[in-house]
Amino acid sequence: MKSVLAQYLQQHDADQTTIEQVLAAAELMDLPTRHILLNQGEYPGYAFFLVNGICHACYLTVDGRQFSKEFYWDQDVLIGFESLLTDAPSAFLLETLSTSQLLAIPIELITQWRAEQNPLYIRLLERQLQFKEHKERFMLMHTPEERLQLFCDSFPELLTRVTDYQIASYLGITPTSLSRIRKRLSQPNSDH
Repeated sequence: MKSVLAQYLQQHDADQTTIEQVLAAAELMDLPTRHILLNQGEYPGYAFFLVNGICHACYLTVDGRQFSKEFYWDQDVLIGFESLLTDAPSAFLLETLSTSQLLAIPIELITQWRAEQNPLYIRLLERQLQFKEHKERFMLMHTPEERLQLFCDSFPELLTRVTDYQIASYLGITPTSLSRIRKRLSQPNSDH
């Protein structure tokens, strides 16, 4: 498991000292479906490297609604940068959506990289910024139909691994709207 993490770190320009530091600190977690890694309102103790499986970050409202922030799957890094940068509790809930294997990395290590301006920290932060810019453009520049098509084209492996409710939430629409859009798109004479 740790060899997969080492390879990921190498691909993101981590030096050998940083790689050894991470591998020594990382703890393997074998988790079931729907295991909460971080509750909304808690301070994160760890960042995670998802070896395999699928995880979901979402915002919960007081009336029980859920808004999907992001999905994560095989060989992805899960870091709550907002909490890290502001020393605030997590604004979102993070959970597994399938049986998952993760490597937990103490948040103190990430904080140390930030203070040292470690190139790996900068690289991970830049990667997160790119994802955020992409999601913002995705939400603002496309119709719900286009967002669904882009989601299906970009993340085909997620279609069978997440619920329609979660997909709709990620797309910024209701499950009913998702159902209507799918019906429209499946009609042979559809303009889409």
